Amino acid sequence: MASVPVLGAMAYGVYKKKQIENKNRNASEIFRFKSDVAPYASIPSDAPVIKIGIVGFGIRGAQLMQALGFATPGYVEDLIKQAKADSDNTRYRDFMEQEDLRVEITAVCDIFDVYGNDAIKAGANIHREGVNGKHGPEPKRYLNYKELLSAPDVDAVVIASPDHWHGTMAMDAIMAGKHVYLEKPMTWTVPETYKLRSIVKSNPQLVFQLGHQNRQIEAYERARQIIEKGLLGKVSLIETGTNRNDPNGAWVYPIHEQATSKNIDWKQFEGDTGRIKEYMDYMTSAGLLKYVGPEPREKFSLERFFRWRCWWDYSTGLSGDLLTHEYDAMNQILNLGIPSSASSSGGVYFFKDGRTVPDVLQTVFEYKDRDLTMLYSATLANQFNRSRKIMGHDATMEVGNTLTVTVDPRSEQYSDKIDKGIIKPGEPFYSYIPGQSVDAVSTATEKYFAERGLLFSFISGKRYNTTFLHLKEWLDCIRNGKQPSCGIDQGFEEAITAHMGTRAYLEGRTMYWNKEKEEITRG
Repeated sequence: MASVPVLGAMAYGVYKKKQIENKNRNASEIFRFKSDVAPYASIPSDAPVIKIGIVGFGIRGAQLMQALGFATPGYVEDLIKQAKADSDNTRYRDFMEQEDLRVEITAVCDIFDVYGNDAIKAGANIHREGVNGKHGPEPKRYLNYKELLSAPDVDAVVIASPDHWHGTMAMDAIMAGKHVYLEKPMTWTVPETYKLRSIVKSNPQLVFQLGHQNRQIEAYERARQIIEKGLLGKVSLIETGTNRNDPNGAWVYPIHEQATSKNIDWKQFEGDTGRIKEYMDYMTSAGLLKYVGPEPREKFSLERFFRWRCWWDYSTGLSGDLLTHEYDAMNQILNLGIPSSASSSGGVYFFKDGRTVPDVLQTVFEYKDRDLTMLYSATLANQFNRSRKIMGHDATMEVGNTLTVTVDPRSEQYSDKIDKGIIKPGEPFYSYIPGQSVDAVSTATEKYFAERGLLFSFISGKRYNTTFLHLKEWLDCIRNGKQPSCGIDQGFEEAITAHMGTRAYLEGRTMYWNKEKEEITRG
């Protein structure tokens, strides 16, 4: 008798699987696809080694190095402990089985000494060992990123600095002759968006990749084909958003216990006098000076250093940090481009901690030439799951770590199949489940990324870290002289779209995109 609940659950699981299989069998005559993504191509053993410099070893910088195959011995040790404690936790095995990308970390730069030293340890851990393992030669640590860019033994750089340094560092790297992988968002201000695009396009021999790892998600390619085939009918509304509900998800990151004004280069974090003036001039011209926080450039602050995303002085807010994930996913699937207008509202409604960026944001993007609206809705104080929805006249597609298509009761395209009982409107007609199960999701931040398929993707049934795949694509393009999936054109669309949403929020008015002049105008 004790086994009945277990057997019942198993039977229900088999029943649900059969339901999906039957529905997909009925849908097969409609939903026929090419292979989802290109077969996974291993790197040849004789491929040239690419020498990489890492700029920024905070939260995302460490994740990017892990995706390249490098981690601190302490991190590896922690993965080993997790695997021993939970046999279903496969992170250690996944990391050890991750393909060698044939790269060498020759240089690292972080303005916090503890992070800088950790980056050295990670770069030297060429065998992915724990604390008692054998490590390789240490990369050189630079105290200033410009010195790293001048190093002759650096072919390419991975930039994971705070938002207010993204565009500047990327421009300096391209001008120094380095290939660039830049963490999103692409830029902090509108003017540098144009400058970076110009510099990248003037150096076509260098490969620029923006860090939107959703470009590697298998389900998104399937979604793109569904749109391409017109299977949803005329799409008129997209709904997407962000729901997170813990301090970490709201950027209230822990302050490192060893951090002091003596081991952090605060002046370099803030920026030199010329760059500060450029920022202040931009804020003044845009009428946004009131949004600059109190004494942002003069007073050392551990809170601002570790939680910089909470202030416009360094951050791009929800628009640049999380909306860009949602926008780039939809741009990948629907080829949206830059919207014709953007309107935003929201505010600091929950985290009354002195931040200036909102924790609740609603942004509406209009695409007048396509008779289409995209709605982005976000809260950092509620974790209720809301899927991305692409709504067509004939069907609605929900996109995340799985894919579901539900036919509309009023569909004209499928009316005959509805009448014959082949399709039951209001119920999922087609489901695509690539088989992922994400282990050890422990925070609202990870839950958000897992639900959106941003942690893992599947190729031919095998699970891969999406950041690993995105970096591998960049490295493949460097070796083969090709352009990546999220290059400067896609980055420009992302940046301008996000800036329109931000400006609309800050100015309290609709922002418009003049396509002919390529400029943002006020309503």
